[in-house]
Amino acid sequence: MIIYGQHFRISQLIFLAFYYVIARWMPRSGILFNIGGRTRRWCCKYIFKKCGEHINVERGAFFGKGIGIEIGNYSGIGINANIPGDTIIGDYVMMGPNVIIFPHNHEFRNTEIPMMFQGDTPKVRTVIGNDVWIGQNVIMTPGRKIANGTIIGAGCVLTKDFPEYSIVGGNPSRLLKSRICSKSE
Repeated sequence: MIIYGQHFRISQLIFLAFYYVIARWMPRSGILFNIGGRTRRWCCKYIFKKCGEHINVERGAFFGKGIGIEIGNYSGIGINANIPGDTIIGDYVMMGPNVIIFPHNHEFRNTEIPMMFQGDTPKVRTVIGNDVWIGQNVIMTPGRKIANGTIIGAGCVLTKDFPEYSIVGGNPSRLLKSRICSKSE
């Protein structure tokens, strides 16, 4: 079935509807025998392109139609996070509440046309590596590639990419420290 130019299976549509009407609003993970967390995980296994083992999708998480989302083993999507389709999340990823990942931006290059009439830039995929910790209220601009082992501090506005094992923070984002210790320390 094709809806708005996207290919869907009927079962995918049913689980998507169930997620947004019921599962998204169930109690956060760990409450009432983790019924909310288990229900959201069950839905996402039928919605996402790839769904690893022992994933956690928290209350209020929004991921549009879920098209092309891949999430690895032992990874989570935080409370009220907003994740666009076509995002890849590696293994062992911790994501805090209210994380926002933007898939595209507004066009603004032509100064003779108001920005609101210039449309959007093309959608760009965000890729989150393995063993990544994303703090609360992080905002990511389109197309970020988060390297393995990176820590992104709470409230960071991630505007560029950093090397593996970076500790990143601030607005705009900057390298605070590397997790790799030199042998002389």
